[in-house]
Amino acid sequence: MTTTDEAGRALRYAYNTNGMTSHRLTDALGLLADAGYDGVALTVDVLHHDPFAPGLPGRTRELRRRVERLGLATTVETGARFLLDPRRKHEPTLITPDAEGRARRVAFLRTCVDIAADLGSEAVSFWAGVPRAAPAAERGGSAWGWLEAGVGEVCAHAARRGVVAALEPEPGMLVEDCAGWEMLAGRVSGLRLALDTGHCLVTGDLAPQEAVLRHGASLGAVAVEDMPRGRHEHRAPGEGDMDFPAVLGALRTVGYRGLVSLELSRDAHRADTLVPGALAALRAAEHAAEALRPAATMEGR
Repeated sequence: MTTTDEAGRALRYAYNTNGMTSHRLTDALGLLADAGYDGVALTVDVLHHDPFAPGLPGRTRELRRRVERLGLATTVETGARFLLDPRRKHEPTLITPDAEGRARRVAFLRTCVDIAADLGSEAVSFWAGVPRAAPAAERGGSAWGWLEAGVGEVCAHAARRGVVAALEPEPGMLVEDCAGWEMLAGRVSGLRLALDTGHCLVTGDLAPQEAVLRHGASLGAVAVEDMPRGRHEHRAPGEGDMDFPAVLGALRTVGYRGLVSLELSRDAHRADTLVPGALAALRAAEHAAEALRPAATMEGR
């Protein structure tokens, strides 16, 4: 499946468990392995690996044994909607005005780093949070200071545990595009980029393939689900405006070796068909990208 040069190596695909919430975790992992995925993006949540349920260390050890038996690599995702507050989606965050709330988010992210270390995961992905003012207005305000402090704590803990900490720009959040990530990464040591290429279609700051090429050396995690231009809707490949051959070709060009994940959290009801179908679509797009490589190389000579 690989070629001799790093840039030409085949990509490794994963599926996010937040799109398999109608499946028990053990069943979800088996489905991914049988479909031919290389890994799983584990969203730590109330259904799949609840971090607040008893016996977390033992459950994590058993999970590691399970994924290793199945030949699945892992990344850890932290976007559970109601894990910290059952009444407020995605709250509290790293920029919540309440200091106790921010501390709860940092403590949760540190726990996720510990889970990733114990699983041998490739990275932990997390995000900033939605500001009370517009993101651009808050970049010079108190929310930005809270963000720097919280991300600094998470990155320091990740460094101690040998885990890659990657922040994901999310539309509407304080860090919503690659420019915001660059600003934060310039102030927090060790922070990598968790790039969801679909988000580039929403914010419009960079084309998805341009984001990959510009930030290839900084990528800590990658997601590539489809999206319609200008709308934050996670869709299966072929249901939005993503140029998959261009994006996957760019990932091969920069020699990205981490897991390339699909995050389809609203499609758990069709995971039985979407899990294998999405992987087939991605592989077909990657093959199309690879078919264009020799022609592009000849044109550049």
